Amino acid sequence: MTTSTPPPGPLQKSWETSRAAKRIMSAAVEVFSERGFGGTSTRDIARRLEMSSAAMYPHFDSKEDLLFAIAIDGHRRALETLQDAARAPAPTHSAKLATTVEAFANWEVDNRALARVVQYEIRALAPEHYRDVIELRRSTSNLIESIIVDGHRDGEFRCASIPDVTLAINSLCVDICRWFPSAQHRDGAALARSYARMAVAMARTDELI
Repeated sequence: MTTSTPPPGPLQKSWETSRAAKRIMSAAVEVFSERGFGGTSTRDIARRLEMSSAAMYPHFDSKEDLLFAIAIDGHRRALETLQDAARAPAPTHSAKLATTVEAFANWEVDNRALARVVQYEIRALAPEHYRDVIELRRSTSNLIESIIVDGHRDGEFRCASIPDVTLAINSLCVDICRWFPSAQHRDGAALARSYARMAVAMARTDELI
């Protein structure tokens, strides 16, 4: 069973308890989002903080370890945001889905630099780290799917394929960090509300429009 808890180990203890490690992670998010993981060196991150590269190593064994900490932290924070939204009282399954998707979209807007890193740079992770991150990602997808399943069971949703609708909703929200803002879309809250309405429409229809 997947949870939102990071894998145990020395890395978790370091970045969760150390203010210095958090500063390093924040700087790394900035640089990774600007240059990509492959185009960034530990020296680039250290320069952003006006510190030596050696100061990073008490907290992170490597640049890959640093990316892993960022990816776990970012995915966990996003999941917790969705869980809080899904737990809020809602009169209908449609309302619960709308609230959850709106929270997801707003998180991607508000944390778009972090989201770009955790969504698009994780292929650089070592296989064992990648698996841990993907488990958290699946938890987010499973949460959305569970709302649709409940609504489908009760006859409120009529979508022909629950997995397809779940994938479409996830793809819409995850991609926000890649392009927002744009010339046509600068109001993140309005975009999140629009995505919430689209998610409900997809779940409620049994036809492809």
